[in-house]
Amino acid sequence: MNNHEIDYKIYGDDMQFVEVELDPHETVVAEAGSFMMMDDDIHMETIFGDGSSGAGGGIMGKLFSAGKRIITGESLFMTTFTNTGAGKKHVSFASPYPGKIIPMDLSELGGKIICQKDAFLAAAKGVQVGIEFQRKIGAGFFGGEGFIMQKLEGDGMCFVHAGGTIVRKELLPGQTLRVDTGCLVGMTSQVQYDIEFVKGVKTALFGGEGLFFATLRGPGSVWIQSLPFSRLASRVFAAAPQRGGGGKDEGSIARGIFDMFNGD
Repeated sequence: MNNHEIDYKIYGDDMQFVEVELDPHETVVAEAGSFMMMDDDIHMETIFGDGSSGAGGGIMGKLFSAGKRIITGESLFMTTFTNTGAGKKHVSFASPYPGKIIPMDLSELGGKIICQKDAFLAAAKGVQVGIEFQRKIGAGFFGGEGFIMQKLEGDGMCFVHAGGTIVRKELLPGQTLRVDTGCLVGMTSQVQYDIEFVKGVKTALFGGEGLFFATLRGPGSVWIQSLPFSRLASRVFAAAPQRGGGGKDEGSIARGIFDMFNGD
């Protein structure tokens, strides 16, 4: 095994966090901002990139690893947590919005997972967090969630976060599944991914589901989320009171308090 072997436990239902158990000298790497709490004797360090050995040595290797994260829209830095004590220690990471944390053992998934660029939460040290370009131009321009996706490679444990309820689908060779582009969380490397135009002018214009959806063809595993963050954010924005009287005026007392503290 090239990756650190870590144990874990997931707590909660809709607002979950994962507690990782580290033996002495074991390390877990996490997305910046996901840290929740940790025991004593755990050393926290900010690093460029994912800290894996696959990035190469020296400053150029570190810059290349960090540059890949900039392309995916993530932070330039990641954080490592290492147990420097004599016994088992624990560190916890929280999900950024309502949903589920999905544990993935890469050694059981072909050594590689392709996921949405904001899905990664944490992983055992040694897991490489890189970028995956979509080969077909249609997927690039019309994917809805971006031309570039993340890839997690290695043989260790990693944790991915997604919104709402999560379902895992096992596709047989040649079996096709059509998914809203925002609802796709991740897939194994064997799954073929493309973007398909919604047929029918009326369906495209008045269906309310967008002009494109993702077409996934097996074999392989696919993870689907019921509530993409983009969909949640758009509903919250649409329901929020708009200044100047342009929005919905639900809850006049709360609206009045809000305006009072803002000097209106």
